[in-house]
Amino acid sequence: MIRSSDKQLLNMMILEILKQYTDQNHRLQQNEIIDMLGKNYNVVCSRKTLYNNLQALREAGYDISTNGRLGGTCLLARDLDDGELYLLIESVLFSRTMSQKQAKTLIRKLEGMASQHFHKNVAHVCDLPDLQHSDNEQVMENVDVISTAITRRRKIRFLYMTYGTDFKQHPKREKPDVVNPYQVVANNGHFYLIGNYDKYDNVCHLRIDRMTQVEEVDEPVKTMKKISGLENGLLLPKHMAEHLYMFSGPSVHVVMEAPVTMMDELIDWFGKDFRIINKADDRMEIRVTVNEEAMFYWALQYGPFVEVKSPEKLRDEIRDAVSDMAAKYSGEKGKGHADEQFIQSP
Repeated sequence: MIRSSDKQLLNMMILEILKQYTDQNHRLQQNEIIDMLGKNYNVVCSRKTLYNNLQALREAGYDISTNGRLGGTCLLARDLDDGELYLLIESVLFSRTMSQKQAKTLIRKLEGMASQHFHKNVAHVCDLPDLQHSDNEQVMENVDVISTAITRRRKIRFLYMTYGTDFKQHPKREKPDVVNPYQVVANNGHFYLIGNYDKYDNVCHLRIDRMTQVEEVDEPVKTMKKISGLENGLLLPKHMAEHLYMFSGPSVHVVMEAPVTMMDELIDWFGKDFRIINKADDRMEIRVTVNEEAMFYWALQYGPFVEVKSPEKLRDEIRDAVSDMAAKYSGEKGKGHADEQFIQSP
């Protein structure tokens, strides 16, 4: 019989065994559960006591099956099913925001939410390869501090880091930055802070993995009504669609020509907020509102397929950059427009 000192813990012991060793495809017979209670917890339990505790767990809301084609007992429903865990682990695996150590720790925690059979089926995902991850061990702590400051409507202070030619991060400025934080977002594998510097009236985007020594400042944030583009609040879907690479600066109305076959790529980047204003055969002309500097880089990325028609200033900058690239690859000396543009980017 079960010892009286273990009665209150028995339900949790049985539940833990079911979590670790069973799922809808893997069941345990009652004698196997009793054996595991003895081996794992040094608890002696009768079949009747086990049955009563399984009933109590069902009444508490746990989806425990004692039937099925194969017989035996298993825990069916979990907080996250295997498919959901797979997607979360894959997201962590390919995130460049966390450090290698943080990614491995989080993946182990996610694995712990499934049975031991889960790892066998997704070992190719869970076994972390040497992918690119952040060198900053403070990222998750940074997100926590920033999120709390956003909730409390307080400013934050931090050192903003940049890589040197020694492949190490160094402070970009001698003094800490103080920023009004408004929103944390994920983009292209990184966490960004959407915020504002007091001395400016525009939005800034800052990589959270480049922040160190983040702390809350006991000063209220500047209201969004004073920020250009946020007068009506932060409309996140619209903001993200306009800021492809999280550059700061104004958005402009861009007209460009692209092949009809690019619809998938256009929706991936701009969402469905662009308009097709002209279409002929396999080409179309579209209008989209987007950050000007982001559009510059996007147009270079898709240069062989798209042509920016307006605004004229952006078209001229793209033309000069293309001319510089052509000169470099032909062995000539360019005018340096592209280098200047890159240096100006954040």
